[in-house]
Amino acid sequence: MTPITRLSIAALMLAGVSSPAFAQVPAGTGVFAQPSTLPFHAPDFTKIHDEDFQPAIEQGISITQAEVRAIADSTEAPTFANTIEALERSAQMLDRSYSVFSALTGANTNDKLDAIDTVISPKLAALRDAIDLDPKLFARVKSLHDRRAALGLTADQTQVLTLTYDRMVHNGALLSDADKTRLKEINGKLSSLGTAFGQKLTAGTRDGAFVTTDKAALAGLTDADLAAAAKDAEARKLPAGSYVLSMQNTTQQPLAVKLTNRATREALLERSLNRSERGDANDTRALIQQISELRAEQAKLLGAPSFATLTMYDQMAKNPQTALAFIGKLVGPLAVAQKQEAAELDALIKQSGGNFAVTPADWPFYAEKLRKAKYDIDESQVKPYFEIHRVLEDGVFYAANQLYGLTFKKRTDIPVYQADVSVYEVSDKDGSSLALFYFDPWKRDNKSGGAWMSNFVNQSTLLGLKPVVYNVENFTKPAPGQPALVTADDVNTMFHEFGHALHGMLSNGRYPSISGTSTARDFVEFPSQFNENWASDPKVFAHYARHYQTGAPMPAALVAKIKAARKFDQAYALGESTAAALLDLKWHALPVGSARPDVDAFEAKALAETGLDTAHVPPRYRSSYFRHIWGNGYAAGYYAYSWTEMLDHDAFHWFETHGGLTRANGQRFRDMILSKGHSQDYAVMFRNFTGHDPQVGPMLEARGLVAEPAKAAPVKKAATKRRG
Repeated sequence: MTPITRLSIAALMLAGVSSPAFAQVPAGTGVFAQPSTLPFHAPDFTKIHDEDFQPAIEQGISITQAEVRAIADSTEAPTFANTIEALERSAQMLDRSYSVFSALTGANTNDKLDAIDTVISPKLAALRDAIDLDPKLFARVKSLHDRRAALGLTADQTQVLTLTYDRMVHNGALLSDADKTRLKEINGKLSSLGTAFGQKLTAGTRDGAFVTTDKAALAGLTDADLAAAAKDAEARKLPAGSYVLSMQNTTQQPLAVKLTNRATREALLERSLNRSERGDANDTRALIQQISELRAEQAKLLGAPSFATLTMYDQMAKNPQTALAFIGKLVGPLAVAQKQEAAELDALIKQSGGNFAVTPADWPFYAEKLRKAKYDIDESQVKPYFEIHRVLEDGVFYAANQLYGLTFKKRTDIPVYQADVSVYEVSDKDGSSLALFYFDPWKRDNKSGGAWMSNFVNQSTLLGLKPVVYNVENFTKPAPGQPALVTADDVNTMFHEFGHALHGMLSNGRYPSISGTSTARDFVEFPSQFNENWASDPKVFAHYARHYQTGAPMPAALVAKIKAARKFDQAYALGESTAAALLDLKWHALPVGSARPDVDAFEAKALAETGLDTAHVPPRYRSSYFRHIWGNGYAAGYYAYSWTEMLDHDAFHWFETHGGLTRANGQRFRDMILSKGHSQDYAVMFRNFTGHDPQVGPMLEARGLVAEPAKAAPVKKAATKRRG
């Protein structure tokens, strides 16, 4: 998942240094008032306590307001340095405190932190509005923007100025005072509602876990799975003999592939599908209605026909029509393949003695049986070769070394926020210190679902800051005494999230607002999905896929089967995410003034219109637990995962045709993509690297799907009179 699944406010609230413009700005107090004295200014968790956050963030807001006021009220003629660069230098204390707070509320939250989040979210939204809607500040920015061609700016400076101006206009700088007031109200409400959605969903996902005292209901699970389920029950203080199957973020649950009891599979899926739709305190549907209604009003206020149109202005795709046209190229091949896959599973069920057609509850179980029948592999054969620390150090880190010359050294002297977190110092190809990297792998009840990357410290040469980056996952922690083995999907997730980490660590930007992962949703997933390719590269795979007991490499025959199986069940895998993307775009195409929809009815209609077999392949997220779009900044942007997969496969195709895994190729990708942030237009960056605009063919080929043949041009006929 993207780093902006835990959205920071870095676009405006950026770590900074003192400036003459801020001479009258008050100083902060407390643990976040000054940069940490640890290496890279990493947060010192030995000195940080829950009660520090609210006063620090509130002080940070006040200080930022004073800084912005000093810039806006300056009597000096506006220059790039005293206006744009001053903004880039602002909000040091706010960024320090909020970056840590955001990390903990995502990965290690509690009731106190959730309560603070509820209080500060609208205050942060108000601060963003105060900056973007300040008429004096906008006048200075506009003056510079109008004269930009004559200012002698560098390319980076021109980009920062243009993006700042465009953002302020887009966020309402040209509105009337009355409309600005209403926009501020909407933004504040949306911030609070998004926070509430996230909190309800975290609780609903926790409470939605499947609980049983019947061990027979869990037939098919391994001893390690059962031990983990028993430990989860113990942690929840349930009666002895209880087992808990915790819920992951997505519709389908990983253990469904093993459960031989069909009733248990059905119950597990039911718990997943309805986790936040039970009419209790964790039901999110009323929040969804309010959020979608307010977003539609916000779009109308800002002159856009829909929220999707409004929010996609700064994306690589630019507008919903382009995103839908791209998805349309996937739907045809997917629909055909879904029918074929369902028919295969129905045949297998019949051969197995079943007298029923495949359902969503059955699909993962029988797909795994079919995979095993076709390729003779199952998870128990593969997992012993994926010990998590070997995968990380001899796989993920090794690939980064081979491509980019990076080396990694574990640090045990850097404080962490939770005992399971580990820290590595990253050195560049010349031996110089480049970054710190934190790794938090295991699922916890107080951790948001999914996986993500973000920064404790964002890179900026202007501010002299090197990146401090973290990856968070939700893998199942082994029971005490058991080896830390992960699944093939988990391995893929590790490479994916580290692709985001590389995007942050290899950033070489001067200005914080355009450095690292400060990019559009439909570009930020490109480096991460691209990095997944190296998980299966023969050289990399052989380096990490070794038996946890013997150290022996995975047998060649098993490697060949895994490679052959890579295109298996892809109509399901891509189908569930494509359905979710279309559901997202449907929600955010709602015009203002439309009747507040019934969430379930709206969803059912939207899914029926996708052209996909959603009866067999439900969306990866239903509306009620679609955290990406209601609480994590991906509204009208979930298509970005598939869009960036297109970019990823097209770029990897370039690698394949230019020698594959080499330092020269890695350096080229680093120089032209990973180091650039948003210093250039995304389409220009991609064309510079590949030599052409994005093409969907390599993606479909990688998925084992076949593009629809082009339609023959119609034969021209003599002109006839047009009717009507």
